[in-house]
Amino acid sequence: MEHKIEGNISHLTGVFMRGKCFPSIFFSTKSCKEVKDRYGQAEDGLYYLTTSTGVVYQTFCDMTTAGGGWTLVASVHEDNIYGKCTVGDRWTSQQGNNANWPKGEGNWANRKTFGTVEAATDDDFKNPGYYDIDAEDMSVWHVPNKTPFYHWNLAAIMRYHTERRFLHLYGGNLYYLFHRYPVEYNVGAHLSDNGPSIPIVYDLGDKESTKMFYGPNTRGETEGGFISFRAINLERAATAICSGVKPKGGEVDAYCIGGGGFFPQGNPLQCGDFTSFAWNGYGTNVGWSASKQMLESAVLLFYR
Repeated sequence: MEHKIEGNISHLTGVFMRGKCFPSIFFSTKSCKEVKDRYGQAEDGLYYLTTSTGVVYQTFCDMTTAGGGWTLVASVHEDNIYGKCTVGDRWTSQQGNNANWPKGEGNWANRKTFGTVEAATDDDFKNPGYYDIDAEDMSVWHVPNKTPFYHWNLAAIMRYHTERRFLHLYGGNLYYLFHRYPVEYNVGAHLSDNGPSIPIVYDLGDKESTKMFYGPNTRGETEGGFISFRAINLERAATAICSGVKPKGGEVDAYCIGGGGFFPQGNPLQCGDFTSFAWNGYGTNVGWSASKQMLESAVLLFYR
């Protein structure tokens, strides 16, 4: 639901779950950080924010981690690891694995929005804050699929954030970062043309536990403690985000999410939002396969 409002606060509503009221407040502010700084809101929950053009949208605010003020702008959720680049793979391609579709859906660098905040662990989600907010840092949560929003924090298998204000160098958000580092097939070579890798601070987990979520073959070509962008594999296919790790090799499709619309190895084990996380079986955590915990968790992306 999108609409316009006048003034600073339109009205206060609440979502009642398990006897507790979770705030759902209308603000004419652009981010959860502004809500916290200007109005002193300190409760995690659902809030309505307003874009620079006056569009109102609902999202989740993390008001507690590392000082709070984190705005949920997107989630990446794998509907079906066996449905390779089919309907539901909004962060790669819903049109199949096709060399004539090198950018896929292109949602890393466009203004399309989809999904709802309450279903962010049930399906892909992208709100206007993704391209509208001028941010400095990111926070990432890995939350098991189908977890309701009021349990996200406690249910997460990994949570971390950056503290380098790195987004200032890339336009203030991922929309601009991925314009500088396009996510498409044949845009460059692995390692030499990858995007930035930014050190992270863990709120839940550590470098070693992060690497254990991915397959054992990946551990020799990754370094834990980073979030990395636009990583290219040996076959020149691009992935969007490597969560918790820095690539040091070319098999990035085994541990990085999202990407363009073509993966030239051309077998049914590649392509999709969690590209080849099940290369050696579903959730087996052997060879190149990620753990079942990682495979069955949505990746939530926040700005501050």
